[in-house]
Amino acid sequence: MTCTKVTLRKKAISKGRYSLFLDYYPAIRNPATMKMTRREYLGIYIYQNPKTTIEKEYNKEVLHKAEGIRAIRVQSLINEEFGFLDKHKQKANFLNFFYEVALSKDQKWMMVYAHFSIFVNGQCKFEDVTIDLCRSFRSYLLNAKQLKNKKLNVSNNSAASYFSTFRALLKIAYRDKYIPENINNYLEKIETEDTKIEYLTLEELKKLANTPCNIPVLKSASLFSCLTGLRISDVLKLDWNEIVLASDGEFCMRIRTEKTETETTLPLSKEALELCGKPGSGKVFEGLERSMVYQPLKKWIEQAGITKKITFHCFRHTFATLQIALGTDIYTVSKMLTHKHVSTTQIYADLVNSKKRESANKISLK
Repeated sequence: MTCTKVTLRKKAISKGRYSLFLDYYPAIRNPATMKMTRREYLGIYIYQNPKTTIEKEYNKEVLHKAEGIRAIRVQSLINEEFGFLDKHKQKANFLNFFYEVALSKDQKWMMVYAHFSIFVNGQCKFEDVTIDLCRSFRSYLLNAKQLKNKKLNVSNNSAASYFSTFRALLKIAYRDKYIPENINNYLEKIETEDTKIEYLTLEELKKLANTPCNIPVLKSASLFSCLTGLRISDVLKLDWNEIVLASDGEFCMRIRTEKTETETTLPLSKEALELCGKPGSGKVFEGLERSMVYQPLKKWIEQAGITKKITFHCFRHTFATLQIALGTDIYTVSKMLTHKHVSTTQIYADLVNSKKRESANKISLK
């Protein structure tokens, strides 16, 4: 086997500059086009006759970087990796890629796509996706206005969640070899701020269950979340073929969670199964729309006489806190919530402990 030699060369161009390129000998074949090639222009330039100290330092630094690229190419050839030849991927539309990926995910991905599209003014190729661009998008999210209410800023925790989603997209792009390196290695995540976790007490949950709702499927799905701890994304896509009979004769859910992409089997109580309605095919909560968990849910909560600021995600908190308060060990609750680490579940145990302290202080001999 002939080993290809890679040499850094220069070509004189306009304005007293040299264009740097790599010379491959013998020529190498592009696996995408099947064409043989000897030259790869790097798109970087140096001065032909540097006159000032700044120009000389510039030449020295650029030549050092070009030599680094040459060394990377030699390593790629040894490993028979020819991704650097596939230039058309760099010219491809990153926004189109983002949109296609977002379509297969949940609504949050579409919101992040909308923000990024605004940020880049509707135009972005893969070659534009640099560390600096991604860091600038991070700064944009920390100061961005909400899409639906231009008077309000995106909250810090929403910005953190959005940037985490964007970083997940970068990981996919790197995996599929649309970008040459894992940019995530150079990005700092946005730290979340501690927020008050709202949840329903058992009495409030019973009150809600006894309160009529104008949208029956919203009520069923909400109470189902309280009894199972499922996120809205998983409730929305829950299919009848995922509800199966377990070896103990009871029913369970075999699902792949949307957020963590975890394969799991979760037992279903008789009450939770009843909320699913008559068994059939397709979506379990047919007709449920994400838009229902905003204003319609808020209205139903108010009709139940509950003054807490309850969102659909609070039903997951409700499941966790009630389970721990009623004696279920934290390890089991962690598995039911499909948390990867028990430490994530610890916050609910802390909530229950604070409630125990409150109840202890209610009895006083003074």
